[in-house]
Amino acid sequence: MRAEPRPPVSAAAPASRTEIGVIYSAGMVQGLALVTFPAASSIFTSADGFGFDSTRYGAMFLPQVIMAVLASGLAPQLARRWNLRSVLLLGIAGDIVSMALLSLSRLLIGAPDAAFAVLLIATGALGLGFGATVMALNTFAEVFFPERSDGAVLALNALLGLGTALAPVLVAIFIGMGVWWLLPVMVAGILVLIFAIALREALRTNPAMTTGAGAQGISTGSLPRRFWLYAFAVFLYGILETLNGNWATLYLSSERGVSPHGASMALAAFWAMVTVGRVLVAALSVRVSPRAIYLALPVLLLFTFQLAAHVQEEIGGILAFAMAGLACSAFLPLSISFGGGEFPQLSAVMAGGLIAFYQLGYGVAAFGTGPLRDGMRLPFSTIFAFGSAIAIPLVVVAALIVHRARSARQHLPRT
Repeated sequence: MRAEPRPPVSAAAPASRTEIGVIYSAGMVQGLALVTFPAASSIFTSADGFGFDSTRYGAMFLPQVIMAVLASGLAPQLARRWNLRSVLLLGIAGDIVSMALLSLSRLLIGAPDAAFAVLLIATGALGLGFGATVMALNTFAEVFFPERSDGAVLALNALLGLGTALAPVLVAIFIGMGVWWLLPVMVAGILVLIFAIALREALRTNPAMTTGAGAQGISTGSLPRRFWLYAFAVFLYGILETLNGNWATLYLSSERGVSPHGASMALAAFWAMVTVGRVLVAALSVRVSPRAIYLALPVLLLFTFQLAAHVQEEIGGILAFAMAGLACSAFLPLSISFGGGEFPQLSAVMAGGLIAFYQLGYGVAAFGTGPLRDGMRLPFSTIFAFGSAIAIPLVVVAALIVHRARSARQHLPRT
């Protein structure tokens, strides 16, 4: 299949600094909201908190996955019917509801069943927020900077990663102060401010460039075949990222005897290196092919899971998960950017679909790890070691994506 040429740059007026600021600040706060739940895992699982076991803790994320898949899958259609700005506002509103419910759940400590029900609604709202917001943000980044979309998407996801890195640190601080619920209150307040500013901004895009407006009736059957390669890649990646992001603190604290503070620092190191890695890749991509980096990242992931499975103390855990963060860093944003670059007239459809498959992988790891732990009595070290087995097909799929992209470029007609 030949790579399709980019369409002419949108005729819409260039984005203002305020519009760009809204998109990139929303990305950072979205990352903060996303990791607030797993960063507070000690509150959910400790006897002094909600007292959930691993299975119930994992099940808490099921509504998030379901709603994120639905939101990211339906968002391109909503963008065609409304516009991309409305999808973004819907997503931010979902995040606000989620953070508000999380903060209010503190009133239900001591009533675990009622708290669990409220938290299910909260994670569902977060899934809606994440699916709609991230799809819209990635598409805006591509459209606002059409000549350097790879760097724009990486920069956006670096800021999202910065938010994810801040969440464990802030949770640890607020838990130490005995007011963990202040973090979701703070996040909700910032989101309300961003929502108010976005409501006043035009945030214009060319629908033909973002939602496939020129191609009526986009469906799974009419998606490009190469979409499914990208979809399988981000599905596997979602499993691997979530093993680190959702279970690192419980693994280190319950199985390796690391203090809650040390386990939080390991999770913070993971998300911090996700951010650092995205910045490094954005800088290196000027001299190194982004597709070579894309292929190298899952190879590194294969080794980092073996390191994580064999750590024994706090420092080793922090270093292992920091390296895992570096290995995870740019794979998802590069997948979205490559897919949007190959099919620019379907950039929102590609972004929404890939985020949906990423969330499916998230769900497999978020929910599936609990039963493996509680039902089959598998130690976390064995589960993390199995991550290397999942990384092997990811390497293969990434190689197919890179190889076929090179072949397509070689067969492009010369102008």
